[in-house]
Parts: sequence; structure tokens; C-alpha cells
Amino acid sequence: MTYGLIGVTALVFVVQTILPARLSSDLTIDFGMIPVVVRNAFPQPLPWLPDQVPLVTYAFLHADWLHLLSNMLFLFIFGDNVEDALGHVKFIIFYLACAVIAALTYTFVFPDSMGPLIGASGAVAGVLGAYALLYPHARVFVLARLVWLVPLPLPAMWMLGIWFLTQIFYAFAGSEEPIAWWAHVGGVIAGAILVLPLKRREVPLFGGK
Repeated sequence: MTYGLIGVTALVFVVQTILPARLSSDLTIDFGMIPVVVRNAFPQPLPWLPDQVPLVTYAFLHADWLHLLSNMLFLFIFGDNVEDALGHVKFIIFYLACAVIAALTYTFVFPDSMGPLIGASGAVAGVLGAYALLYPHARVFVLARLVWLVPLPLPAMWMLGIWFLTQIFYAFAGSEEPIAWWAHVGGVIAGAILVLPLKRREVPLFGGK
């Protein structure tokens, strides 16, 4: 399922890139998550589409190659382990639920936003939150700049903990970058909570330690 999600997301992005610019922009507006539309405070761009559908579809749209590759890289590295712990069907439910909760978190913070939220980062953040609880002691190689870039093996909890604190910092402090920090925060918290009832019974938390 992890590789299927990567494939579908990549395919959607290919469609975005080959469409004429106007149609690609329309696709983003129609299927991106727009808070005022989700709250039914503004008409849905596509009258036949239920207002809440973009809470899922936004996670399969991306702004550019870097946006896509960064999200899919994290999903590729961490997704299969979380999928093994949950099972295939539960993992899909988990992934989509994290996407929805991330979008709702963003909507709660920015209820009057009329810009479309797109990207899988909220759902992927949920995967990271689950991974941190399931395999906190697993070693993750991180490129660190000492004199030059060196791959350092760090416990997953350290790396993911620093990542989460960074999201919290920018969520409250603000940033000029067009990044949905609050969606990341909502996603990682959702993942850490949802993994508890959805994991297989025989799978221990914290790597069994």
C-alpha cells in the first residue's frame, strides 16, 4: 500500500504537469483543501463535488517536483514499517485519516483562508508520528554538515523529535515560506494517537523496550 500511495501520488503529479497551466490551476482549486469551502462558508468550485471530499484529495496534489519528492521520500523510508505494524487495509485508513485530521487542524487555525492547501505532508507527518512510537530506537541516517556532509546514524526518536519541535516552532512563530506548519502538527499528533488502536496486537510500542 505504501508503494501504491507513492505511485498514485506520482501519477497525479504527472497529470498536473502535462495539463495546460490553466487546467492544472483549476485542478488545484477544485481538489485542493480550501478552508472556507470545507466549512461551507463559500461555494464549492465543482457544484457536484461534496464539500468534504477535498479533505482527502488535497493530499495527492503537489506544487512542484521538490514538494512531491520530499514527501514521497519520507513516505518511502518510514511508510512500509508502519504498514507492517498496522496491516495493509488499516494503513490506508490510517494514512487518509491523518490527511483529514491534518487538513482539519489547518482549517481550525485558518478558518477564513481561501487558498487551496495541497500536499501529502500532513498524512506523511502522521506516518512519522506513528513511527516514533513504534520504532523510536531504530537508527536513521541523517546528513549532517560537520566539515562536509556526513551521514550520521541517529535514533529515530531524536530525528523525529527535532523535526516535530521545528514544526511547532514555525507554527507559532510564523514563516515566510508557504508551508502548512499546522497541518504537519495536526498530522503527527493524529498519527501518534491513531497508531495505538490500529496497530496489530502483537506489535509492541517503543520497539518492545
